[in-house]
Amino acid sequence: MPDGAAGVTLEGHRGLIHCLTVIGQIEGHVELPSDTKTTKYEHVIPQLVAIEESREVRGLLIVLNTVGGDIEAGLALAELIAGMKTPTVSLVLGGGHSIGVPLAVSARRSFIARSATMTIHPVRLNGMVLGVPQTLSYFEQMQERIVRFVSQNSRVDPDRYRKMMLETGELAMDFGTVLSGEQAVSEGLIDEIGGLSSAIACLYGMIPEE
Repeated sequence: MPDGAAGVTLEGHRGLIHCLTVIGQIEGHVELPSDTKTTKYEHVIPQLVAIEESREVRGLLIVLNTVGGDIEAGLALAELIAGMKTPTVSLVLGGGHSIGVPLAVSARRSFIARSATMTIHPVRLNGMVLGVPQTLSYFEQMQERIVRFVSQNSRVDPDRYRKMMLETGELAMDFGTVLSGEQAVSEGLIDEIGGLSSAIACLYGMIPEE
């Protein structure tokens, strides 16, 4: 396993499953301060490849409690997970915010704790940006990539997702929508309300008997 990768492989009654944790901020091309809890995508990518190639690992459980982070890095991880043949299940605990939403829906089956929340909002960047049409076009393209991925990997309607992104009455000084666990399921983002035992049982149900 790459140094700093967040995950552990455990043996259960149907073979090995790997638990991958996505916590704090998803760190991309810019290194975050050392006192910030991060998930480093350059550590997770080879880990996902190793899981997919492994003959021993039978399933992947992704546990999320993230505030979001680098859009490109988060989408890269989500695309990798969505393209895996290895059975995958995600579980949102605490929060699956911003780019954490595509990561949560990238698994074949998704769960969320009743007390967890998910925040949907438009693409935004920190720091100085150029106020030119090309910048706006870039934002729009990134938002459409997210909308397309989420709608293709969940039951949410793309127009409904865009509307939640641009909601003005939900967040102070920002656009977007905060969903409780039950709301995330009713909107079609997440498949089921459930905890660890439900997620593990679902994952083992995807693994064929030997």
